[in-house]
Amino acid sequence: MNRLADSQSPYLLQHASNPVDWWPWGEAAMTEAKRRGVPILLSVGYASCHWCHVMAHESFEDELAAAYMNEHFVNIKVDREERPDVDAVYMEAVQAATGQGGWPMTVFLTPDAEPFYFGTYFPPEPRHGMPSFMQVLEGVRTAWVGRPEEVAEVAQRIVRDLAGRQLDYGKAGTPGPEELAQALLGLTREYDAVRGGFGGAPKFPPSMVLEFLLRHHARTGGEGALQMAADTCEAMARGGIYDQLGGGFARYSVDREWVVPHFEKMLYDNALLCRVYAHLWRATGSDLARRVALETADFMVRELRTAEGGFASALDADSEDPLTGKHVEGAYYAWTPAQLAEVLGEDDGALAAAYFGVTDEGTFEHGASVLQLPQDGPVVDAGVIAGIRERLLAARAGRPAPGRDDKVVAAWNGLAIAALAECGAYFERPDLVERATEAADLLVRVHMDGRARLARTSKDGRVGPNAGVLEDYGDVAEGFLALASVTGEGVWLEFAGFLVDLVLDRFTAEDGSLYDTAHDAERLIRRPQDPTDTAAPSGWTAAAGALLSYAAHTGSQAHRTAAERALGVVHALGPRVPRFIGHGLAVAEALLDGPREVAVVGHPEDPALAGMHRTALLGTAPGAVVAVGLPRAADGSGGEFPLLAERTLVHDLPTAYVCRHFVCARPTTDPVELADQLGAFRP
Repeated sequence: MNRLADSQSPYLLQHASNPVDWWPWGEAAMTEAKRRGVPILLSVGYASCHWCHVMAHESFEDELAAAYMNEHFVNIKVDREERPDVDAVYMEAVQAATGQGGWPMTVFLTPDAEPFYFGTYFPPEPRHGMPSFMQVLEGVRTAWVGRPEEVAEVAQRIVRDLAGRQLDYGKAGTPGPEELAQALLGLTREYDAVRGGFGGAPKFPPSMVLEFLLRHHARTGGEGALQMAADTCEAMARGGIYDQLGGGFARYSVDREWVVPHFEKMLYDNALLCRVYAHLWRATGSDLARRVALETADFMVRELRTAEGGFASALDADSEDPLTGKHVEGAYYAWTPAQLAEVLGEDDGALAAAYFGVTDEGTFEHGASVLQLPQDGPVVDAGVIAGIRERLLAARAGRPAPGRDDKVVAAWNGLAIAALAECGAYFERPDLVERATEAADLLVRVHMDGRARLARTSKDGRVGPNAGVLEDYGDVAEGFLALASVTGEGVWLEFAGFLVDLVLDRFTAEDGSLYDTAHDAERLIRRPQDPTDTAAPSGWTAAAGALLSYAAHTGSQAHRTAAERALGVVHALGPRVPRFIGHGLAVAEALLDGPREVAVVGHPEDPALAGMHRTALLGTAPGAVVAVGLPRAADGSGGEFPLLAERTLVHDLPTAYVCRHFVCARPTTDPVELADQLGAFRP
């Protein structure tokens, strides 16, 4: 009996009709494996994962393979986005054993959940040096029955090795200018000066590293950091990884040139990149950065926003090809010259092909091309291109659309809240601030319980069963803090305070290092603890950033000390592996700069207050926090933020106070002077 039909997870529901006798993760499955004396087959993936779909179709929908799995294993299916803790523990084992990882992840466990054999995707027949899935099943079964002592010894050794990986960075000391300079040097060595980005194929958007580079430039004036960030952003925005019609970024590029993407679109990528491009515009005034930031924000609102006001996790890479009826990757996005001509006519079709780099040979599969903006493309009137884009987008809307994973993940919605709130403020788009506020309200109403503890997911307005992990607390607190700075509503600072207090109480070790799961969370074979970024900021450094910003808002020494101790990991890892701890490096830039505390006081009905507030938000000083409102009296009445306490208006005009390291600049009523105090770009 397949037990997935009652799940909220779109990924698990995709497997609810498999002939495999799937169990969800839990004690019941472990008990069943012990009762039967068989190993566990753990399969981990997510709803928009292309190769997860491939393996499901090839193997999990196959009656013979399913029958063998059901007879000899207890089969557990896990959505990595719902249970990042389970995914992290076993992915660490896979990477340690094989040197690589990815999804789908296939792990064989003892009934005590101890891993002893690993892999990712297995094909239905042997190919490219990989055994077939049936060969793997038969091999594991043979070892389990014929060599049980060896299997037990391997499993116990792996668990011991994992237990020995406990991290202790709380005493490493806070990162200083030297560590950040070394990190920049390391990034420079790995930078692709021709194509932008870092490393070879596949090439991923380096969102957190780009944020570090922008902050490093803001703090030091180093032009090299800014140039790497700007050139990478332009290369990505011109490439096929960016949707030239509808906005938004795909997960990664399969090549070094950003031409052909892996087409799934994830909320976390788009939230992070939306914010990066907005910050690039803030630093440089780049028209391209402004356009991409707004188009990405509009994409998130248009295609990922749920009926309840949150944001869905992802759009699938695959969709139905109208010609073949098969689900294939990229069918929704790719074009041939003939398809362009069919929609636009011969002349405009030829113009569009030249402008977007669509060739007869194709850049993708079957003669189709992914739209790009080649550097050597023709110069075309902006109005003409806008009309062509509109017609192509309308035609594309008639194609079968990729599936959407509708679950709302707390952490990723926190990232989206921060991005939309800031874009709304920078570009005077109050609708985006409203969408951010609605998402934040959903997190409070649905994901947060009476003790301010977060649930990881919700779907259709119903809270999911899994507890939030550290990244949920860090990213949601970051979103709330950004929303507080943009809206001037102190309630969001209060909610952020609840979350960072729980980080201190439930996720922090005595030495100041952080765990990914709470002290009272389900016990796995190892308590996950990873300070390095994946596709999104690590929970460790996300929490450090939220702790630091909250301390700047409130003056809390306990929260600042916790942030400094947590950043010991950046002191240790930043110079060695800067590409994988970019968010921590960005937070460290804020720590070195102060961060600056900006209080803007004035009468709400005074239109000049809004101008001073926006000037403060446009400051490039790394990690600066902004409070706006009425002055706060000594008795707590008046303004909603501690930073507004006893701030007075100069000549009854809106007045800004900029402080850092216990020193304040001269209060100013002049937006130009305020901009100078914050290193702001003035559009």
